[in-house]
Amino acid sequence: MSTAASADHSDQKISHCANCHSEILGPHCYACGQPVKGMVRHFSSVIGDFFDTLLAFDSRTWKTVPSLFLRPGFLTAEYFSGRRVRYVSPVRLFIFLCITSFFVTQLNSDWAINFGNNEAVAVDVESAGKGYDDAVEKIRKVKEEHTGNSVLAATLEEIEHDLVNEQVDFKKDLNALNDNLRGINGEPNDSDNITKEEITSGLNDTITELDEEFLQFKWLPHSVEDWLNKKVDNAHKNVERVMEDPNRFKKAFLGALPSTLIIMLPIFAMMLWVLYIFKHRLYMEHLIVALHSHAFICLSILIANLFYSVSEQLGGYAAVSSIFDGLLVLLVLWVPIYLFWMQKRVYQQGWFRTLCKYSFLGLAYLSLLTVGAALTVFWSLAEL
Repeated sequence: MSTAASADHSDQKISHCANCHSEILGPHCYACGQPVKGMVRHFSSVIGDFFDTLLAFDSRTWKTVPSLFLRPGFLTAEYFSGRRVRYVSPVRLFIFLCITSFFVTQLNSDWAINFGNNEAVAVDVESAGKGYDDAVEKIRKVKEEHTGNSVLAATLEEIEHDLVNEQVDFKKDLNALNDNLRGINGEPNDSDNITKEEITSGLNDTITELDEEFLQFKWLPHSVEDWLNKKVDNAHKNVERVMEDPNRFKKAFLGALPSTLIIMLPIFAMMLWVLYIFKHRLYMEHLIVALHSHAFICLSILIANLFYSVSEQLGGYAAVSSIFDGLLVLLVLWVPIYLFWMQKRVYQQGWFRTLCKYSFLGLAYLSLLTVGAALTVFWSLAEL
């Protein structure tokens, strides 16, 4: 018998804690908390415990995720009713879905910028039609040299007429092709073109505005102020790097978004506490609502990435691709309906009052989220 097998076998026979010698009544010692199982056992068992502890990836997952997506407010109501152990905890659920959704978004998106240059991609119509002009000119010279030959002159006249008509049609086709090229690049006309310089200038102006509006604290120590100024300078310098490789910024930005959402969670819970202060609920109850609602949003982002990937992969099958595009639209519509329904179910107020509070909460939170996203953009640029 192997050493690991012996250890597992001996664990099953343990009746007293090896640490404090108290009687064992379960998987942990009730006196000192030491688990009965140690690390000296089969590796597969250790891996299973790791996923169970970190991700709660067990039978509870299959009860939790469908309920989270399809039953607004159900998990929150279950948690408040004391039925907690059968579902993944709100904190684990949010952290796992948050990290996973933005990681998949990183893999599933390309932020490369095509600054479209019409002169580079468009066909020069006049140059392309020059061959017709040369041919017509030669025909006219031959006609002048053989003015006495009426049969040859008539034939040349007919050829010249056909060439002129073909040249007109050819130029029309080339102009249509150039219009299509502009459309593919998202450039219907010259006035809609966004140049690299314009984006660079816009980002630099945004950084300057963020610095003036949110990062000017006169009461800060000089060392902290110098650190902030250095971050602002780094952000300005890294704008050019972002223009060269936007996916570099994408990686930093999407990697920082989970931290932004975690910071926004207690703020959202505080807003709920203020709106429902006369419900006399504890702040932690509102935090549970915030965790479940944000977990749902992250799950929706994950599912949206799945629909988008399948639609892209099946682009050659128009019918199937359109089905997933439709599902993506339904998902976008489901998110605000779900959040409203959840708020109504959890706080048990009338439809009109819930709608008013939901609208105010949505606008206020979106404003804060916009500021948070802008600060995340700044931080991502500063840390590149």
